[in-house]
Amino acid sequence: MSIKTEELFDLTNCPVPWAFEGKSYPWEVIPEIAQLIQELVRELGDGFRQIDEGVWVGEGTTIAPTAVIQGPAVIGRNCEIRPGAYIRGNVVVGDNVVIGNSTELKNAILFNGVQVPHFNYVGDSILGAYAHFGAGVICSNFKSTHEPVKVRTDTEVIETGLRKFGALVGDRAEVGCNAVLNPGTIVGRESIVYPLSSVRGVVPARMIFKGQEKLVPRL
Repeated sequence: MSIKTEELFDLTNCPVPWAFEGKSYPWEVIPEIAQLIQELVRELGDGFRQIDEGVWVGEGTTIAPTAVIQGPAVIGRNCEIRPGAYIRGNVVVGDNVVIGNSTELKNAILFNGVQVPHFNYVGDSILGAYAHFGAGVICSNFKSTHEPVKVRTDTEVIETGLRKFGALVGDRAEVGCNAVLNPGTIVGRESIVYPLSSVRGVVPARMIFKGQEKLVPRL
């Protein structure tokens, strides 16, 4: 599987589609999220309001009183930010997204329709349209050895140059409860990851990940 933006994501559901132009790999967007927010804010229409320093929210979005949002962040329309959610800066969220109890986001892009509803951590990651995380799913974004993150495919090891890089999760992918996506993990479009899995490397599109050596087609 070659790792191209168009193989993972439909950019019509992306809040910052221009960010991927000219990139060899989608993860090259991750260090640029702070700058992307500055560009996005200049283009926001009347349907957005600034609710705090560096924080803009689209119309129809509800935010629980116990949620914490630290800027810079842009949250789209008709989203649901549930009690105990923590948005920790440099976050771009599309429309119709659910960010739930004890879910933490940091330096991340969430396309339209993403659901991270229970006890999730999403750092230095990109989640495609309508991707869904079960309870307790973690995007681990930092190697214990402190080395830059590498992406491992079946045929090559790609140096990303990033010290912090969690995961790329394709459109409509499903990740089961308490799974861990290790640094540099790629989950293909419409794939399923079994609960309690520890995933590293690349899960191709429309596959079911049952274990590191157990991949079957999703019919």
